[in-house]
Amino acid sequence: MNEDINNMSREDLMYKIQGINFSLIELALYLDTHPDDRRAIYFHNQKANELRMLTEYYQKLYGPLTIQYPCDKWRWLEQPWPWEKGGNCSCGCTKKS
Repeated sequence: MNEDINNMSREDLMYKIQGINFSLIELALYLDTHPDDRRAIYFHNQKANELRMLTEYYQKLYGPLTIQYPCDKWRWLEQPWPWEKGGNCSCGCTKKS
């Protein structure tokens, strides 16, 4: 990894995870039609390992990203829902007071 994840904000870390996840989906689609492309397979494996490392780091700090993450405490309700963040959520709606 080029960036020091220890200095990333929660939001930046989430954007990085989403970007790598998108890359993996695109690579999988490419590999469906080019299954013998060794460079693409190598890149896919690199990104898969990077995603695994980032998601584990994120989940240790902020809680689970998915229901499949093993945990010792049920943390889903500890974080605010998107509409509770005090402003615009990603869907474009606004919170009404």
